[in-house]
Amino acid sequence: MAKSLHGFSPSAVQEFKAHFNDFDADGDGFVTAPELTKLMKQMAVADPSFKFDEKDVAAYIKEVDKNNNGTIEFDEFLDVVASAKSGKLEGFSALYAKKKELIVIKSDGGGAHSLAVEEVAAFASHLNNILADEKEMKAFIPIKEEGMDLVQKVSDGWLLAKFINLIVKDTIDERALNRAKGNKGLIEVQKQENLNLVIKAALSIGVKVTSVGATDLMNGEKSPWIVLGLLWQLVKLHLLNSINLKNHPELIALLEDGETLADLLKLPPEQLLLRWFNYHLKAAGHKKINNFGGDVRDSDAYLTLLNQLDKNKCSLAGLQTDDLSQRATTTIGNAEKLGVKPMIKNKDIVAGNPKLNLAFTAAIFNQCPGLTKLSEEEIKKFGLMDDDFGDSREERAFRMWINSLNIDDREGGQVYVNSLFDDCKNGLVLLLTIDKVTMDDQKKKGIVNWKQVNMKPKNKFQSLPNTNYAVQLCIDKKEVLKLSLVGIAGSDIYDGQKKALLALVWQLMRFHTLKYLAAASQVIFNKPNATDEMIIEWANKNVADSGKSLKISTYQDPNLKDGLFFIYLLASIRSDIIDWEIVKTPSSGALSKEDSLLNAKYAISIARKLGGTIFLLPEDIYELKPKMILTFLASCMSIYGDVLRTKKK
Repeated sequence: MAKSLHGFSPSAVQEFKAHFNDFDADGDGFVTAPELTKLMKQMAVADPSFKFDEKDVAAYIKEVDKNNNGTIEFDEFLDVVASAKSGKLEGFSALYAKKKELIVIKSDGGGAHSLAVEEVAAFASHLNNILADEKEMKAFIPIKEEGMDLVQKVSDGWLLAKFINLIVKDTIDERALNRAKGNKGLIEVQKQENLNLVIKAALSIGVKVTSVGATDLMNGEKSPWIVLGLLWQLVKLHLLNSINLKNHPELIALLEDGETLADLLKLPPEQLLLRWFNYHLKAAGHKKINNFGGDVRDSDAYLTLLNQLDKNKCSLAGLQTDDLSQRATTTIGNAEKLGVKPMIKNKDIVAGNPKLNLAFTAAIFNQCPGLTKLSEEEIKKFGLMDDDFGDSREERAFRMWINSLNIDDREGGQVYVNSLFDDCKNGLVLLLTIDKVTMDDQKKKGIVNWKQVNMKPKNKFQSLPNTNYAVQLCIDKKEVLKLSLVGIAGSDIYDGQKKALLALVWQLMRFHTLKYLAAASQVIFNKPNATDEMIIEWANKNVADSGKSLKISTYQDPNLKDGLFFIYLLASIRSDIIDWEIVKTPSSGALSKEDSLLNAKYAISIARKLGGTIFLLPEDIYELKPKMILTFLASCMSIYGDVLRTKKK
């Protein structure tokens, strides 16, 4: 053993033993093939750029196993460390070097999760950049890029709330957040309420929050992979949210031969960004890239892109060296000359980290798209007006609702709708949604017969049978879905008839809302199904019992307009949840539009703070949108049902 220590100091050997223990999961002193396989799988999850192949495991062990006993022992492991120290990164040495870049966290259940150190640092850097000027963030910023400082600082909800509001303005009414007073920090229940609000708000803007709970975020050190998974979605949304034709009509320049505007509109931001990158590469006479991983690791494409965006500030001199690390450093420097605040490091570019390279490219685009602006006349000529983007509030709400259902796409992924009108054209998303909302919780089966569905429709001929089947299901299963589809045909869905699609999806959303009110209805009314009349009667009774005289008769009652009814209703569910100094009340006459919207915004955040899933906006309340008001009242009723069940326990 003494010979195999390679002259390392005792403290160094102790450090290497800690690395060895990450490989040796059961601590028996031997790294076996199953242990190595498990670790490599974890590494692949933590860093998608890491290519994992189980066939490599036997070769790795054979390479290191000097005594041919089929395992790797610590002295053999030190041989690998010495090889890595000398700069020879091949085979197991390269695997060891990659492993050192990851943090391994052991969970309470005995499992282990790997976190990419570079991603922890990158997310911390991004938050430091964008929140540095926020006065209320002085207690949080700067976040240390090393260790667990990042996951510790999300524990009371404030940092995440600020970040969400930077992504989509006013998503969270910060007046509803619990604040620390004096030198006293927030108690656990106050943190939990803040984090409930954050999670539900994130869901409302399209973030997947499956398996993300307030407790996970409050105790981030125990499950940092959950915190980082949520943060990555938020970082991605922050950087990609404006990459669309509504915000950048000049992206129409990316249209390719034979394409229509509709083809471009339905591209998700990642694909649009990749096409933008290749548009500039083509203009420079450079070959195209196919991904944000291996294709950019030599910085060749980056340096060309930046030079194309600004030849005066960003030269191609970086290409004169074969040192990839130096090229990457020059790339980052050139981006900074354009005003980009990159969260990526040179080693992340060289490693081909797809997440961080996607984020870096998006940051470049947001700072300097390098495309010719369109005039208002040109925007009108191409039909690029707001209404043509399907970005109505109803479309947004229905799209976010579908995304919140966590629908399995039957191919190992999940459904994510970028544009309701485009993504539903082939009928597949509608059928998946119908199946999900009619799912029998015990049989795990919905009403769709998947043998009748074309799972990969590529044209109208293949799509129409799907849309026809979706409509037919709603008609044939009327006793199940209780939908009314008078005058709606499958061809309307394919042809992009917006009113027809919105009517169909709304009825599915309403069915799902009332279905999941069943538990609350059973507790409140001792009946499995709540009617509209019962919901309104319940709301009026609760408000009256709390000492308020306000009441409503329909979902379009003018008494809903100023938001006060919802605030009174939420106060009746939990009396201490409202800060009455914030609430706007009329001294005489009706409240102004501004004050009414403030009340509505506050009510929405309070409902989310109590755990409600809300998709409407303050404007929906002020404008008395009956569909969305129903969903809000239903969410309040669901919260009340949960409170009653908790009391009974």
